[in-house]
Amino acid sequence: MTEIQRYVAFSDDPAGGNPAGVVLDAAQLDDAKMLAIAAELGYSETAFVTGRRGAAYRVRYFSPLAEVPFCGHATVATAVALGPGDHLFVTNAGEVPVAVADGVATLTSVPPAVSELPDDELTALLAALRWATDDLDPALPPRIAYAGAYHPVLAVTSRQRLADLDYDVPALKALMTERGWTTVQLVHRTGPASFDVRDPFPVGGVYEDPATGAAAAAFGAYLRELGVVGPDATVALRQGDDLGRPSRLTVRLVAGEPGVRVSGNAVPIVE
Repeated sequence: MTEIQRYVAFSDDPAGGNPAGVVLDAAQLDDAKMLAIAAELGYSETAFVTGRRGAAYRVRYFSPLAEVPFCGHATVATAVALGPGDHLFVTNAGEVPVAVADGVATLTSVPPAVSELPDDELTALLAALRWATDDLDPALPPRIAYAGAYHPVLAVTSRQRLADLDYDVPALKALMTERGWTTVQLVHRTGPASFDVRDPFPVGGVYEDPATGAAAAAFGAYLRELGVVGPDATVALRQGDDLGRPSRLTVRLVAGEPGVRVSGNAVPIVE
């Protein structure tokens, strides 16, 4: 019988963070079964360990609607479920090292990339979000960032604009599906190295992700690419508060290291 574990990631409180399903022995499950389990759980993602060789684990991630190449919060949850030590997750996006100590997991993303967001895509994205160009922070220009999955990054000058998120679900889902975007990273700068963030995720079958480790890694790459922070930097992200699921993510940039580190704790959900 398949054992399905439930964790929240990026919180030490089961009532906070982002819930994830974890299946540590999924070698006998086909794609349809994994998708069915993810849909039944209803979490934004469920991680399935489909094989192991030493400290290397083949991991796949499914939302309620589709497989995604990489998921940060489910990686954190799975690594904590595996226990302390150094693990290597072999994902559809590439190899992701994860270190676990004292209930905190630190993943290092695949090499990231940052590119321009074309004007027509920005216009369509703003329309789907029901935002205006004047809402955007000129110090943090729109970009597409990747660290295992693709995320447009939009920064706003007003925290209230972030709080009032009310997007056109069919329009944003269609745009994201067409462009291959996993979530949209919406941010508001609250300090020199701190941000409030929200992540719509209609392509995954949920309105919003309470904590998004993959987008956090991509955002770290964005900050480095634009020179917003130095080559060695620690950035604090606050997410989930608007949903009543407070989540805290730590992004670490290390000079000379191409990947972006994302850290957070995870605790089991006891039902």
